[in-house]
Order: sequence, then C-alpha cells, then structure tokens
Amino acid sequence: MKYYYYHILSWPQLLYVAEDHKGKIVGYVLAKMEEDEPAEQHGHITSLSVLRTHRKCGLATSLMTSSHARMTETFDAEHTALHVRKSNHAAFHLYSQTLKYDINDIEKGYYADGEDAYDMRKYFKNRPDKFLSEEERAEKAAKMAAEAEAAEKAEAAEAAEAAEDGAVEEAA
Repeated sequence: MKYYYYHILSWPQLLYVAEDHKGKIVGYVLAKMEEDEPAEQHGHITSLSVLRTHRKCGLATSLMTSSHARMTETFDAEHTALHVRKSNHAAFHLYSQTLKYDINDIEKGYYADGEDAYDMRKYFKNRPDKFLSEEERAEKAAKMAAEAEAAEKAEAAEAAEAAEDGAVEEAA
C-alpha cells in the first residue's frame, strides 16, 4: 500500500480515475516519473485497470492519453514505458495498436509466477530509429538530406556575399 501512496503523493498529476454516472470508480491509471536516469526524463505506467463491465468504451485509452499529456506538459518527458504480460493479448493490443507503443525488449521471468513481460515504450519525441518503419526511415532520411542541402546553399550564399563584400572593399 505504501507503494501506491508514494505514487499519489509524488506524482498526483499522473493519476487519473474514471467514474460511472453514480460516482463509482470504474477505472484508473497510476504512473510515475523515473528518477534513476536524470539525463532523460521519462515516465512509467505502473498500473492501468478498467472494470470488465466498462471495457471497450475507450476509458483505458482516455486514461492513458491523459497521463501521457501530463507527462509531457509537466515533466517534459521524452517517452514512457510499461510492462505487460506476454499472455495479456487484450492489453498488448491496446498498447501496440491503439496507443502506438513499441516493444523495446522482452524481460524473462519478470512476473512473480515466472511469466515474461514485454518492455514497451511510447516515444513523445526523438523516437529511436530502431522503432521506425521503412517508410518513416525514408522520410527521415529525405528530410535530413533536404536540411543538409539547404544548409549548404545558405553557406554558399554567405560565402558569395562575403566574397562580393571583399571585392567591393578592394575596389573602394
């Protein structure tokens, strides 16, 4: 229980709950900011739950996107991470298809019962190349080439202007 209180007291802006029309809590997301790597601010989704009777209504997606938004707005997070059981196909689909998380790694024996977990990441900015599709890589390469070409043209224009200024000064 201390673990949850620590989250609530340390990162209250990352905790969201969903209530039904009677005010009963039907879902929540509990998240935190990782403190072990100060060079790269990133969050971690600790727990997400929605009552079975309220699933397939978009609550989990809303809870997660609210937490993601607060991570970026308040903490300038680069990405967020989570772990999900390999056998939890519904959660894996939510994370990978709906929320666009990528598999970063597989953690063998992560859970107490020995089951493996997917270590998943969602990048808010500066998504590593290993997670880009071929199309995204091609777009990134084309953008970088265009930026390099624009920089070269700017340098050439500056050099021409400097040479022209030098010629004008010599003539004077």
